[in-house]
Amino acid sequence: MADPENWERQVLEKLALSALQEQRRSRQWSIFFRLLTLAFLSILLFAIMGWFNRGETPLSGKHTALVELRGVIASGGDTNADRVVGGLREAFKDKGTQGIILLINSPGGSPVQAGYIYDEIRRLRAKYPQIPLYAVVEDICASGGYYAAAAADKIFVDKASIVGSIGVLMDGFGFTGTMEKLGVERRLLTAGENKGFLDPFSPISAGQKEHAQKMLNEIHQQFITVVRQGRGKRLKETPDMFSGLFWSGEKSIQLGLADALGSADYVAREVIKAEEIIDFTPQEGIAERFAKKFGAATASAINPLAKGDVNLR
Repeated sequence: MADPENWERQVLEKLALSALQEQRRSRQWSIFFRLLTLAFLSILLFAIMGWFNRGETPLSGKHTALVELRGVIASGGDTNADRVVGGLREAFKDKGTQGIILLINSPGGSPVQAGYIYDEIRRLRAKYPQIPLYAVVEDICASGGYYAAAAADKIFVDKASIVGSIGVLMDGFGFTGTMEKLGVERRLLTAGENKGFLDPFSPISAGQKEHAQKMLNEIHQQFITVVRQGRGKRLKETPDMFSGLFWSGEKSIQLGLADALGSADYVAREVIKAEEIIDFTPQEGIAERFAKKFGAATASAINPLAKGDVNLR
C-alpha cells in the first residue's frame, strides 16, 4: 500500500509543476502578442510618416506619369524645386512612362526655385528624348509657374485659365510715418552702409532703390530669355507681353504662350496615348511636416521681420 504522505507530496509537486508550466506558457504568449503589437504599430508608424517609398521596380504597363506643381513655389514650402524635381526624375526613370504631365496650378513664387525646375526639365528631356513632357494648366499658371512651364514641349490650358504675368517684384512695407506719429525712434546700427538695405523702419534710400531696381531688371531679363528659349517661334511678342500682364487661356494660345486647350485626362488619352495616369508627386510624411514647421518657426523667431523677398508673382 502506497504511503499517503508520499502520495500527497507527489500530487502537490505535479500541481506545482503544472502551475509553473502554465505561468511560463502564459508569459511566453504575452511576450509574443506584445512583440506582434509592437511590430504592427511600427509598420503603421513608418507608413504614416512616409518612410516607405516607391522602389526602383518599374510600374506595370504603359502609363502617363503626372507630377503636380501646385501653390506658391518656395524653398521649404509645400511646393519647392526638390519635391517637383524628385517626382520628375522618378517619372522619367520608370520604364512604363510614355509621357509626363506637369500639372500646374500656381501663381508663381521664388525665381530660384522656378529656375531649378526649368533647368532640370530641360536636362531630363535631353537625357530621355523619347519621353515628352507636357505642361497642363488648371486655374492659374503665372509668373514662376509659367517660368517652369516654358520648359515643356507643349503647354495645354483651359480656355478660362490665367496665364502669363512675366515679371518680377520685391514687396515690403514702410513704417516711418507711423513711427513718427507714435513717437518711436528707430535705432539701427550697421557695419557697412547698405547692411540695413530697404529697412522698413528707415526712410528709403535713393541709391538702394536704384540698386534693387537694377537687380529686378536683371532677373526679369533672365525670365524673358527663358520664355523666348522655351517657346521659340511660337511666341507672338507684343509690347506688353513681358510687362507682368496676364491673359485667359484662350488668349494665351493666340499669343503663343500656350499651344492648345486640354485637360490632363485629354493629354494622357489623346496626345500621349496612355490613358492610365500614375501620380509621381512625392507625398510629404508627418516627420517631414514636423521638421518643416519646426524649422519655419525657428527661422521666424530668429528673424521675425524678414523683408524684401524677390518673387515671380
